[in-house]
Amino acid sequence: MISALNRLADVVRGEQDRLNVGIRHGCGPTEAFGRAFRAVIGAGPGDVRRDGDPFAQPQFKFRLTVEGNEHMDTRIVDHPAFRLVGHAARVPLIHQGVNPHIQQHITALPTEEHLRLKALGNAEPSGLLAVSDDLDPDYTEGSELTYLHGVAVSPDTPVPGGLDIIEVPAGRWVVIRDAGPYPQTLQKTWATAAAEWFPSNPWRLRPGPEIVAVLEPTNGFSTAARELWLPVEPA
Repeated sequence: MISALNRLADVVRGEQDRLNVGIRHGCGPTEAFGRAFRAVIGAGPGDVRRDGDPFAQPQFKFRLTVEGNEHMDTRIVDHPAFRLVGHAARVPLIHQGVNPHIQQHITALPTEEHLRLKALGNAEPSGLLAVSDDLDPDYTEGSELTYLHGVAVSPDTPVPGGLDIIEVPAGRWVVIRDAGPYPQTLQKTWATAAAEWFPSNPWRLRPGPEIVAVLEPTNGFSTAARELWLPVEPA
C-alpha cells in the first residue's frame, strides 16, 4: 500500500534560525524512513508497491489519529497545484548519519540566498523546505534522488532566473506534525506512519515529492516542530 516515502552547517542568527533542522544537519526524512520502513514492515517500499498491501483491510472509517501505541497528529489536505522552487541537486541516498552531499549543497549557498528564497515563498507548505523527489522505490543505498532546498509558490508567481522548479499538480496530502529532538523524533514518526497510520487509514501514497518544513525550531535546533507533507490517494 505504501509507496516510496520521503532531508547545513550552523547558520547565522535572525531569519536563518527558521531553516529546516534536517537541512542543517544534511540528513533527510527519506533516509530515516527507508530504514524504518523495512524494519517494521519486513519488505522494501518497492516490494509493497509491486505485491500489494500486507495490511489490507476493509475501509470501515476514516481516522485522523492512530488508535494504537503511538498518537499521530495528522490531517488530510486537498491542495491546489503549486510549485517548489529553489536550488536542486542530484545526491546519493545515504542510510547512516549526515549526508555530506546535501550538506555541501546547502552550505554552498550564500546567506542572502536563504533570505531571498524565504521571501519568495507564498504557498503551503510554508517556510524553507527540504524536498526529496525522484526517489528509488526501494531506497537502495547509493541510488540518486533530487534534493531541493527551497520554498512553495503559487503557479502564477514569477520565478527569478537561476532557480530550479518542481511542478506539483493538485492533489491530496497527509500532513503529519511532530515535535521533539532531532533526528530521533523524525525517524520515529516515519516508523509509526509505516507501521500504524497507513495500515489503519484508507490512504496510500501516490507519486510526488516528499516535503519537510520546520515550524518552530527551539534550543538551537536540538528540538523543533515539523510538518511532513506526503502525497496520498484513496487506497
